[in-house]
Amino acid sequence: MELEKEIEGKMTACNSSFKIILGSSSLARRQILNEMGYEFTVVTADIDEKSIRRDKPEELVMALAEAKANAIIERLQIEGHVKEDAQATLLITADTVVVSHGMVREKPNNKEEAREFIKGYSGGHAAVIGSVVVSNLTTGIRKGAWEKAEVYFHEIPDEIIDSVIEEGSTLHVAGGLTLEHPLTSPFVEAVVGSTDTVWGLSKALTEKLIKDNLGAVK
Repeated sequence: MELEKEIEGKMTACNSSFKIILGSSSLARRQILNEMGYEFTVVTADIDEKSIRRDKPEELVMALAEAKANAIIERLQIEGHVKEDAQATLLITADTVVVSHGMVREKPNNKEEAREFIKGYSGGHAAVIGSVVVSNLTTGIRKGAWEKAEVYFHEIPDEIIDSVIEEGSTLHVAGGLTLEHPLTSPFVEAVVGSTDTVWGLSKALTEKLIKDNLGAVK
């Protein structure tokens, strides 16, 4: 898809002093940013996420969010973009992984791996670690951080797991399971931490990083 076709939308009055680019194709992240009162343009990063590895999940989600930001900035040829636009432009990138039984779970490679992931959550719990990176394309300042949430599950019946997997959405989300899915949400016992983090973008953390970035002096 051509870049000009991929970038769309207008900025609202609520963020008229700066522009926002969301560097993600995630529908959940788009919805969360809309709920925060922002409108934004969308540009996706074309990176090989599997080629980026770190020892700790917290380091991994930060490295991936920063790699997405770097790829998008290069794609936009940001030097020329900044010179033409004096209004601050903030690029928001993010990444999420699930940690279960001591293993990092990213997007499943296939249905069999998705089944293994979800069965591992059944009757147990998992940690969701999400990063947010806000890059100011006008000043070059970058602010980033991560948050963690714990999710506890009831036993998930095999037929529910089969239905969710056959639907296909499991292959597009970290850990293979979306908590808000109508089939699986009844089996979520509790979430300790921000549900926004579990869905892919912490509202509180994103708002803080936006404010910190705009208030920073390079």
